[in-house]
Amino acid sequence: MKIPGKRVQRTKLIRGGRFVVAVEVEMVIPDDDPSEPCYESETVEFLRNVADRAKEEDRDWLQSHGTVYELISAE
Repeated sequence: MKIPGKRVQRTKLIRGGRFVVAVEVEMVIPDDDPSEPCYESETVEFLRNVADRAKEEDRDWLQSHGTVYELISAE
């Protein structure tokens, strides 16, 4: 179900394992409560999927959905 309201694009950073992934997601400013943007259920599921793939270190999948940053140690 789509939430009625204004749609805005935001960059969300997700950390999992040794990766941080920047993905573009859509947020909705609801007509009923414009005090704060929110995610629709499909977006929440996508963000969970990104976090799971980051933990699994699935670099190819992550790169096809966003910008991937790899954490390295400062030895």
